[in-house]
Amino acid sequence: MVSIAEFDNLLADHLSPFIALSNQIGDLVQQQSLLVNEAFHVQRSFIEMASKSAKPSTDGQFVAMLKPISDLITQIQDIREKNRKHEQFNHLSAVSEGIAALGWIAVSPTPAPYVKEMTDSAQFYTNKILVAFKDKPEQAHHPNWARSWITFLQSLQQYIRKNHTTGLVWASIAPAGAAPPPPPMGGFNLGPAPSTGDKAMDDARAALFASINKGTDITKGLRKVAADEMTHKNPSLRASGVVPDKEMKQLSVSGPVNKGPQAKGPVKLELDGKKWMVENFTGRHDLLIDDTQMTQSVNVYRCDDCVLIIKGKINSITVDKCKKFSIVFDSIVSVVEFINSQSIQAQAMEVVPTITVDCVDGIELYLNPKSLNAEIVSSKSSAVNISVPDAKGDYVEHPIPEQLKTTWNGKCFQTLPVPKN
Repeated sequence: MVSIAEFDNLLADHLSPFIALSNQIGDLVQQQSLLVNEAFHVQRSFIEMASKSAKPSTDGQFVAMLKPISDLITQIQDIREKNRKHEQFNHLSAVSEGIAALGWIAVSPTPAPYVKEMTDSAQFYTNKILVAFKDKPEQAHHPNWARSWITFLQSLQQYIRKNHTTGLVWASIAPAGAAPPPPPMGGFNLGPAPSTGDKAMDDARAALFASINKGTDITKGLRKVAADEMTHKNPSLRASGVVPDKEMKQLSVSGPVNKGPQAKGPVKLELDGKKWMVENFTGRHDLLIDDTQMTQSVNVYRCDDCVLIIKGKINSITVDKCKKFSIVFDSIVSVVEFINSQSIQAQAMEVVPTITVDCVDGIELYLNPKSLNAEIVSSKSSAVNISVPDAKGDYVEHPIPEQLKTTWNGKCFQTLPVPKN
């Protein structure tokens, strides 16, 4: 079958080089890649099974059919969640974000754009890898690894666009009384699949994806995640008007529904090697880091309704999954990053070369005269405002456009921001 042969070519031409580079890096990257390799070969078997079977018509059947893939996705993403302090965290995150592309088999009518979203999420981390290793030719396998992963995901999108344009191609629906479809490859038998309309299939898909974006709780069963817990691949600002199978990015199919809030881990403010870890604080307005060095970085994770002051010159700051959080810092060597957060206030007292804002709902940046040359990169974010001092020293707020307008100029498309009124 053509689609199976082309999927085999996809794995041989683009996944195999990625696996080889992962083996060269070793450690957790290699461990994660072995699961990636297994997951896509399981999906290959699934595609072959679908080409010989009718669509399942109940959510239980469809969820059970996807469980082997779902379990592998969970294992791959757990490696990232359980190793947040690992030196190759960006590698683990790039794979963890991109592996959700496996879910295209449950997306219709546009699975290829779904994979594009997952690729963009992965690329956020591969770009960090490219920057980190750009001046290290002796470690060229790291940027090569990053490019290889994105190339594979892009090739997967092209494969889907060609062979499964409007969704996974199944065999014709079996007539009433016909023999049941063969069991999915992998050894589990779901029994006969009754033949009904596509609505049941849509219901199954919606039920399957109801457990996306659970972070470290992914193995605890289905739950509806609050907006402030969603990752940058599914921020709350995109929740309105998006169908569930485009919002959801991970697969988990076991356990009862739990609608309670996700518990935080223990509070932490400590130096781990060259990283200051600030985690899980709530309602603390007196957090202070003042014993700093230029080679150190600060990672802030899941801090709500807090104020953090950082003294001295440090390398970088990352603020992830925080809410109603304020931070004041002196001088930065490389970058300050805000990810997956809400209601942030940040003030730069001295120099900061780059500020990135990714999937943040509401952020106020205050720059002083020494930081006016900062490069600010924002994506998938809303209510981004930058305040700078005027001639009198008073801060003046400048909103950043959230909308883009694209027009055809006769030769190519031209995209410009739409200013706020």
